[in-house]
Amino acid sequence: MADNVGIIRGLYEAFGRGDVPAVLGVFDAQIQWNEAESFKYADRNPYIGPMAVAEGVFQRIVSEADGFAVAPLNFIDGGEHVVVEGRYGGTVKATGVPINAQFAHFWTLRGGKIVEFQQYTDTKQWALAFGVAV
Repeated sequence: MADNVGIIRGLYEAFGRGDVPAVLGVFDAQIQWNEAESFKYADRNPYIGPMAVAEGVFQRIVSEADGFAVAPLNFIDGGEHVVVEGRYGGTVKATGVPINAQFAHFWTLRGGKIVEFQQYTDTKQWALAFGVAV
C-alpha cells in the first residue's frame, strides 16, 4: 500500500520548489480537480487531467499573485483520503492586497496517484483581495 500522506507531503514540497512536473507526475491522467465554490478559479470546475489543472489553476494563480505560497500545517491520514489544513500566502498583483487565507484540501488517492482534489478556502478574503465586492 502506498504511503498516501508521504505522497501528499512530497507534492507540497515539489510545489514549494516550483517543480511543476513533479507535482503533475503524481496526478492520475484523469484527475478530477475542484476549486472551492465561489472561488475565482472555480469557473472551470471540474478540471479533468493534469494539464487542465496546470493551465486553469496553477498558471493563473502565479500570474495573478506575487509570492504565492501554499503552507501545509496539518496532515490527516484517512487511508485513501488525505486532508491537509494550511494557509495560502501572497499578494494579488492587480490590487496589492496580501492574502493569508486558511485552506483545507481533500485529496483522494488510488494506486499511488491522486485521482480527486477538493479545495476549501476563505473565498471572501480572496474576493476582497481581487477587488470584488462581496
